[in-house]
Order: sequence, then C-alpha cells, then structure tokens
Amino acid sequence: MNSNRKSMLTGPIVKNALKDSFIKLNPVTMMKNPVMFVVEAGTAVVLLMTVLPGYFGTQEQIGFNFTVFVILLLTLLFANFAEALAEGRGKAQADSLKKTKKEITANLLVNGTIKQIPSTDLRKGDIVIVAQGEMIPGDGEVIEGLASVDESAITGESAPVIKEAGGDFSSVTGGTRVVSDRIQIRITSDPGESFIDRMISLVEGAKRQKTPNEIALNTLLTSLTLIFLIVVVTLAPLARFLEINLEIPVLIALLVCLIPTTIGGLLSAIGIAGMDRVTQFNVLAMSGKAVEAAGDINTMILDKTGTITFGNRMASRFIPVGGEQEAELAAWAAVSSVKDETPEGRSVLELLKKQGMTYPESLGDNGTFIEFKAETRMSGFDLADGRKVRKGAVDAVKKWVEAAGGTVPGDLDDKGNTIAKEGGTPLAVAVDGRIFGLIYLKDTVKPGMRERFEQLRSMGIKTVMCTGDNPLTAATIAREAGVDDFIAESKPEDKIAVIRKEQNEGKLVAMTGDGTNDAPALAQADVGLAMNSGTIAAKEAANMVDLDSDPSKIIEVVAIGKQLLMTRGALTTFSIANDVAKYFAIIPAMFTLAIPQMEALNVMRLGSPMSAILSALIFNAIIIPILIPLAMKGVAYKPMSSTRLLSRNIFVYGLGGVVVPFVGIKIIDLIVHTWI
Repeated sequence: MNSNRKSMLTGPIVKNALKDSFIKLNPVTMMKNPVMFVVEAGTAVVLLMTVLPGYFGTQEQIGFNFTVFVILLLTLLFANFAEALAEGRGKAQADSLKKTKKEITANLLVNGTIKQIPSTDLRKGDIVIVAQGEMIPGDGEVIEGLASVDESAITGESAPVIKEAGGDFSSVTGGTRVVSDRIQIRITSDPGESFIDRMISLVEGAKRQKTPNEIALNTLLTSLTLIFLIVVVTLAPLARFLEINLEIPVLIALLVCLIPTTIGGLLSAIGIAGMDRVTQFNVLAMSGKAVEAAGDINTMILDKTGTITFGNRMASRFIPVGGEQEAELAAWAAVSSVKDETPEGRSVLELLKKQGMTYPESLGDNGTFIEFKAETRMSGFDLADGRKVRKGAVDAVKKWVEAAGGTVPGDLDDKGNTIAKEGGTPLAVAVDGRIFGLIYLKDTVKPGMRERFEQLRSMGIKTVMCTGDNPLTAATIAREAGVDDFIAESKPEDKIAVIRKEQNEGKLVAMTGDGTNDAPALAQADVGLAMNSGTIAAKEAANMVDLDSDPSKIIEVVAIGKQLLMTRGALTTFSIANDVAKYFAIIPAMFTLAIPQMEALNVMRLGSPMSAILSALIFNAIIIPILIPLAMKGVAYKPMSSTRLLSRNIFVYGLGGVVVPFVGIKIIDLIVHTWI
C-alpha cells in the first residue's frame, strides 16, 4: 500500500478528477459550498445573457459576455478539480484496500467440527480456525494459539507480527494472512462493520463531515459573500446616478472578484488532503475533527515503555551486596532464569555467557519453575534439593527473605537506589534467606527523543511521561528524554486523572495506548492514538489508529494537524488579501471616468475599465489551480509559537496575497488590453 501512496497523482486520478469537475457542477452539489454556488448562479445568468442577447438587450456585448462566462466557468471547474483531486487520492487508496476484501473461505467451528462458509456469512461471536497460509476472514480476537501474521495488506510493512491469545496483541484484522502456526479466532464484527470497511469508507470520504473549524470558516466566508453581494447590488443604482453604464455581467464579474472565491474553492480540498496526509503516515483518523484537534494539542501523555524507550529491559551488570562474590551472584541469577522465557530472563543468561561465566546447569533438573506474578512480583526456581531461588523487585525479595528468617545486607538499598537513579531497574537475587546481589536491568531512551520533545516544547506542547517504574527511575528517564513532567508507578486511573486535570484547565490532550487498561484514557483524551497491534477495546476507544503500531508517531500526527490548520489559515489570509488588490484593480477603473478624483486610486494604471475587469477575473480564476499543489501538500510547517506563526502567516501570505495580484493582474492587463 505504501507504493500506491507514492503515485497518488497518476494519470487516471487526474483524468477522473477532470470528469468529476463537470459532474460537481450539479447545483445540488454546489449548494454545499455557498461561495462557489454564488459564482455558479452568476455564471448561469451570464450564459443566458450570452445565448439570449435579444431578450436582455445585450447584442453589442456578446463577445464580452461570452468571455466573462468562460472565465467564470473555468473558475468553477478549477475549484471542483481541486476537491475532486483530493477525493481521488482517497478513492485510489480505497481501491487498494478493497483488494483485501475479496471472497475468503472461513473455517467455522460448529460443535467441534469445521464447516467451510464464505466470510460474508460470518457473524459477530463466531469461532473460526485459521492455519498457515490462510487469510483471516474477519476482524477478531485470538482465543487460542499463537501465530505470525502478515499485515502488509493493511500496514504496508512486510515484517510479520506475533498474535497470541490472552494478551494485548490478540486482535487480528480481516484480510491479513497467517504465515505460521494455527490460531482460533472469535469474530468481533458483523459484515460491513469490519476495520477494513471503516477504512474504505473513511478514505473514500463517504462519511467525511466538516470539522468545527471548517464550519466556522464556511460561515465566515458565507457572511463575507453576503456582504459583498449587498455592496455590488447597491453599486447598480449608484452607477446609474453617476451616469455610468454598469451591465449585469460587469457587476457579476465584480462580485466574483471580491468574494473569497480562492479559499472558497480550496477549503474542502484542504480538509480532505489533511486527512489523506495522516493516512499516508499509516494512521487511520476516525474523523477530520480528530486531525484538527491534533493541531491544537496543548498536552501530550506518553507511555515510557515502547514510546520513549525501546521497552526491552536487559541485564547489563551483576552487582553483589553484603560481601558476596559476583560469580556466585551471576550463577544463582542464571539458575533463577533458566526457565524464564521473558526478555529479561533470557538477557540474564546472555550476560552470563558474554562475561565468560558459568553456572551449574544440573541444578535446573527436576526442579519447579516459579512464574512471575503481580502479587509476589518475583519469579524463580524451587530446586530438587529443597532450596528456593528467587529474583524480583527489591522490596518483594526483602520481604521474602525476612519471612524466611534471613537478614538483609546493609548496602542493598543504597546500591538499588543508585541503579534507579541511573535509570535502571534493580532485581534482587536470593537463595532461601540469603541475598546475593542485584541484576541491573536497563532500558534505553530512543535516539533523538530529546530533540523531538524540544520540538514539541517549541510548539507550546507539554509532555508527560507515564511509567510503572519507581519515582527515582522515572525521574532519571524523564531527565534523559527531556520530557516536562512524569507520573511514576502510574495506574490507568492516574492517566485519566492527569487528562481530566489538563482538560479542566481548558487544554486539549493527546495520548497513546494499546492495552485494554488504556481504553478509558484513550476515550477521555481529545486525541487518542491506539496501536493496531493492541486490543480491540483500545482501538474502539481511540479516534485514531496507528497501523504501524509506533507509539511515538503521535508526534507526526500533531505536526500534520498543525499543518492542516496552518494551511487553512495561510490560504484564507492569502485569499482575503487578494480581495484588497482586486478592489484597487476594478473599482477605480470603473468609476474614474465619472469621478476623476478616483484616478489617484488607480495605482495599477490598467488599460481600460473593460480590460481591468477581465484581468482581475482571469487572475481570480487561474490563482485557484496555481494554489492546488499547496492545498494538497500543505504549507511547510516548522515548530514555533502561535505568535510567531501568526506573524509569519501575515507577512508571507498576507503581504504576498496583496503583492501577487498587483503583479499578476498588471501582466494579464497588458495582454488583454492589447487583445481588446
């Protein structure tokens, strides 16, 4: 799917957009955009005056009227083309997704037997079996087994992901393929309600609703259109009083030039393109409002593990306590980890091997492995000779040793605190009532995170790290990563509390998550980014889903949201500034003959009233296709404060919006005046 995105402006897309430009001339469609509907109404009037000159008494102006009609029609087509082109990119992406919805045979489990049925016949709650090489027939949750799943049809990434029952990585998506092993899946959606169905609907724009900001801007543009309509209508009696012949086509041309046609023609395309940019980052936004909200985020909540750090705590050192020997500590650490399949357990054995140490492997024979439990916060091994080996959280091991009648070395807490201050996690190792020392587990901050948080800070966004680590470890990681604040030993309710606190202060909050325990906070946040690899509950609660399951991508989402708002603001500023220049082009040219004093306002020195009107009208039409690439790509965004951003917009697009029409209209007038 990534390859498709690189060629979103192919010939077929442009061809279809050209065809849709004419289809969108339907008045019912145009009424959704009040500004351009006024232009269409004016175009229709000028067409009638061109086709029926005798009825309107305009036989002598057929050429002028026809020219005005053509220019107005091109203005409409250019605006429709911008919107159709933006929609075409989404439809092209939807077509690639539809390829994954081809008919799939499902192995339905019914009373212990397998029955093959079309995937379209599956219903929520059905149990299916999917083996190696088979397609997953619908969205679901793994309830038995473990398998590698190729999700490239959805994410574009070729590397398969592990899906297993009972964890945060149990959800699967219809249309993906099992590449190894065999899993049992409970279907969680009815036909037409799957994740892919929602993706297709969203990228096609079928359910795209205008965002609050877009609605407000539409209201402003409609108000400006009504104001200028009243102004132009009142010019007619004023012109008659001054004995100036202002024909209806001239008034319509004046109206079209003065109303905000530029932003009116590009507004919808900007919104659609904004959502498309998010999708190009493999993030599915459930609504345009979510993308827009991302641009106004004040606070960002991020999990430490997997977002700020790599998330794999690995053994890096053995630290003996109470005068014990490092070799003996390492040997008992290895014994406690011999059956431990967690990344931490395996890393203990790897560190032992790396340091050239050995341990009595025979001690692992005929013993009993003790799995880690949240209640005990320890794991270990009960040897066949009755000795018990444990490793785990320092305070938990201390209590276990004391309960067994042992003593705690005096330097244990100091060395444990030192590890925590350095950003590591200490695991104590004990045998019966004797503590041998600590395993130093270390998680590493991802490269470039400090710089990224500095960028967010320059945007005015506060970052808060949530972690289950103790306060000392959390403080060290927070300092190394460069976040503004942190919450140590955090629980799900702590995340909700900090989100509500920020929202009660009038701030917008974003957060990432992938587990069921993150669902309440994802729902509470203004922008909730769930991982596609996470649970169904998390994806249902969020208003965005990251198909690549990269938690740090929320930083890009915020930048895209800000780019959307910035693009809309920049082109609105440019459009309104355009009107100032067109005012100086047309009004003086129209009234100079009757009011010679207005010659002072004719700063462009245009050739004639007729050429001035046509030049301004032509510029008004051609500026729309010129700005289409900018509307589609978005204004280049650089992190900066709101004040600096506003100043930059006013200077670049406000001043540019005045200067460009002056130059453009003058050049067009030199050509048009010669032609007339």
